[in-house]
Order: sequence, then C-alpha cells, then structure tokens
Amino acid sequence: MPLNLELKTQTDSHAKFISILKKNNAEYKGVLVQKDIYFKVKKGLLKLRIENGTYTLIKYLRDEKGKRWSNYELLKLEGKSPEKYLQDFLTVETVVEKKREFYLYNNTRVHLDVVKELGKFLELETLLVGNKRDAHKRFNDIVELLGLDLSKQIRSSYKVLLMRK
Repeated sequence: MPLNLELKTQTDSHAKFISILKKNNAEYKGVLVQKDIYFKVKKGLLKLRIENGTYTLIKYLRDEKGKRWSNYELLKLEGKSPEKYLQDFLTVETVVEKKREFYLYNNTRVHLDVVKELGKFLELETLLVGNKRDAHKRFNDIVELLGLDLSKQIRSSYKVLLMRK
C-alpha cells in the first residue's frame, strides 16, 4: 500500500499559499471538482471519489492521533454508474463536495480546498518515496515554507468534520 504523511488546516484565504507556491516553482496541476461518497465500514475509511468524470474507490487506514501517516489503496472503477452500483449494497455515511486547487512541490501534494458546508482548507500529503526520515524532512520543509502552525492542524477527515456539524 502507498504511504503518505498528511496535514490539514483550516484557513480564511488561499492567496498567501498560492503566492508562496508560485514563488517557489511548485507545479500547478489544476482545479479538481470532487465528490467523495463515504461508505460505512468496520475499519478505516472507504470512499468513492468522483472527479472530473472518473470514479476511484479509495480505502484508507489512517493514524488519526499521531503523525497522520496514511496507508491507502486506489481502485479505478468503470461502468454505467459506479455510484449507484455501490449504493445498492453499501450504506452511505456522508458526501463531501469540494473544489480543489492542486499543486505539487517536492513530492508533496498541496491541496487548497473549498469544501461545501465547511469552508477553506489547506491539505498536505507528502508521499513516501524513499524512507520515512526523508518524507519527514520534505514534510517539515513545506510546513516551514508555507508558515503553517502544526498546533492548529485538524486530525479528522472531511467526513468526520461534516458528520460533527
């Protein structure tokens, strides 16, 4: 399973982060319109991501309390209506809709999200491409570059945040 180190924080504006990313030559990957349908499961998270006409089933096993390492698996789905197909036998817990600006910086995905009913967020996902020490260094470098306060990070998924609302 792929592994990444994550951080999520709420923000009033994305403008400062966009400016920093552009000045540091982060690769702009575009705007993604996403609908995540979370299904009730015994362990971890299972969601169907509908993004720009594609369907991906994503399974997460995430450390919600520690450093937020996340194991995940992706399964691309095809067919007439994967959303309807899955809803025929799985229980939907919640649906998260968001618009995401996506940048890539030193193997870290930087997501600037506007989440329906929740507001604006910045999310980091530093991919494990070597060892955990290297990933931690790259993660800490971008946290410092963006001027993020780790004490303000949110250790919950958008699913949990919406369900608490």
